[in-house]
Amino acid sequence: MSEQQTIQSELQAAIARIDSDSPRLDAEVLLAHSLNKPRSHLLAWPDKVIQPSALQQFKQLIQKRIDGQPVSYLTGTREFWSMNLTVTPDVLIPRPETELLVETALARLSDVDSQAADLGTGSGAIAIALAKERPNWQITATDQSQAALRIAAANAAQQNLGNIEFRHSDWLESLADKRFDLIISNPPYIAATDPHLDQGDVRFEPDQALASGVDGLDDIKKIIAQSPAHLKPNAWLMLEHGYNQSSAVQKLLEGTPQHNMENCQQYTCIESLADLSGQSRVTVAQLSSQP
Repeated sequence: MSEQQTIQSELQAAIARIDSDSPRLDAEVLLAHSLNKPRSHLLAWPDKVIQPSALQQFKQLIQKRIDGQPVSYLTGTREFWSMNLTVTPDVLIPRPETELLVETALARLSDVDSQAADLGTGSGAIAIALAKERPNWQITATDQSQAALRIAAANAAQQNLGNIEFRHSDWLESLADKRFDLIISNPPYIAATDPHLDQGDVRFEPDQALASGVDGLDDIKKIIAQSPAHLKPNAWLMLEHGYNQSSAVQKLLEGTPQHNMENCQQYTCIESLADLSGQSRVTVAQLSSQP
């Protein structure tokens, strides 16, 4: 066999062809997936010859990555909160910055029995992380996509979690019978005309999980308007949003007149939190105990 079929040589060739922010990482993840080995195997055995079937699979995956398909869709998995979750093009790929939502919820609510709702659950990442960390909580996870709910339920089953109920719903519309201590969501928040929707990995992700009206705030407005009727007194609403949207989200929660939102004055303790890169990423608010 030629030298070009060793782990090291094939990695080098693939890295040279991939145009992404992380060509080495992409190539290593795809080769480890093709070999059914951890990435550490690549470092330990750089001169090991790749078997033809694995090499063929790797080359096919590299070509798909060159065409722009996300690595997580090619491997079918994505790590979130130290869990390997199944992902497909039916769901948004969980991002590391969304872990801030989970961290904030865990910090602001105790581990006593609580009722939480994860709206637009997608792969189930947020709901599953909360359910794993807080087995005493009862969590309702909603999505308007039946395909997404199937993936989320499978991910929950893989983690052996029994404290999540999955419901088909457009945000809170089918949850008239429920009130929560926490409503949490990573909703779509990109403006529909944003040119980034036609670039990079997001081209392959479901548009309904990304874009939300001309300013990216349509779904956040719906959640803010619907939530008071589903929150207990002093309960929390926590929303992920774009790096430049914290001021707009805070104004929506405050019920500023120009937005003509009902019931938003019921929110207090409004605060925006930054992610690890220093970008404002999450805004939280508490429902007032006053009628």
